[in-house]
Amino acid sequence: MQDPRTRRAFMAEGTIGAAALAAIGAGPDEGSGGKTAYLCVTCGTQFAETARPPERCPICDDERQYVPPEGQQWTTMEAYRRTHKVIIKPEEPGLHSINAEPKAGIGQRAFLIQTAEGNVLWDCIPPLDPPTVARIKELGGIAEIAISHPHYYTSMVEWSRAFGGAPIHIHEAERPWVMRPDPAVQFWGGETKPLRGGLKLVRTGGHFTGYQVLHWPAGAEGRGVLMAGDQPQVCMDPSQVSFMYSYPNYIPLDGPTIRHVMSCLEPLRYDRLYGAFFVRGKGIIPTGAQAVVARSAGRYLKAIGA
Repeated sequence: MQDPRTRRAFMAEGTIGAAALAAIGAGPDEGSGGKTAYLCVTCGTQFAETARPPERCPICDDERQYVPPEGQQWTTMEAYRRTHKVIIKPEEPGLHSINAEPKAGIGQRAFLIQTAEGNVLWDCIPPLDPPTVARIKELGGIAEIAISHPHYYTSMVEWSRAFGGAPIHIHEAERPWVMRPDPAVQFWGGETKPLRGGLKLVRTGGHFTGYQVLHWPAGAEGRGVLMAGDQPQVCMDPSQVSFMYSYPNYIPLDGPTIRHVMSCLEPLRYDRLYGAFFVRGKGIIPTGAQAVVARSAGRYLKAIGA
């Protein structure tokens, strides 16, 4: 369950010393006036600017994530720019994936969906550098940002600012998990939210209370695409998906929650599904995805005796 303590309480509990920073090679970014927006090494979440990093990361302290045995560590955007690069590649007409190499944070990828009304960034990765900004501007820029759940919020504020303050659409149920508040973060309520180009956010709950998927009706040559993030999660065998409360800690969702998720997905028309991780079945169910999701949900419910 979600830790009842607020983000502010976590931030107020203390900081780690300069010696720890030196050990991981992270310090204030140049020109920051002695402050920086530190990022958690494990999950990639970026925090509000401080002189020293927070002692703890609430995202990793939560039972859906983890703090590694080595303990809490921090990095900066400048450090990422020295050690990582961003790879942008086409997936299908109107869709590009955005990947960090080597792995950054949890290791997910983001997607840029191009529409005649402006482009939408789906999910987010921690690194961002000038060549990435330039390439995305060549592809039409970013007009809106939407992120499935808190594990992928990462450096969303940096991405928004790089593209003129593009609004970031997050369900209001996830307000406590935003570690770097910014006017660009726009919380929405209810069960669905239309975006430009015919795209639609659907709140399914499950992995997080405000978990949202993105439906792209024009994708897959008009057969429809579900941008799923972590839920439904593409399995190593891409003919299957799964649903979990915690993936690293193997905590399953219960039967009523799975049925609710499916009730949210069933009205959508989609033939293709993109997940967050290329390493899982290449991160795609290229065709027949809606049937795969329905069959997998039935299998899941049977396995847990629900």
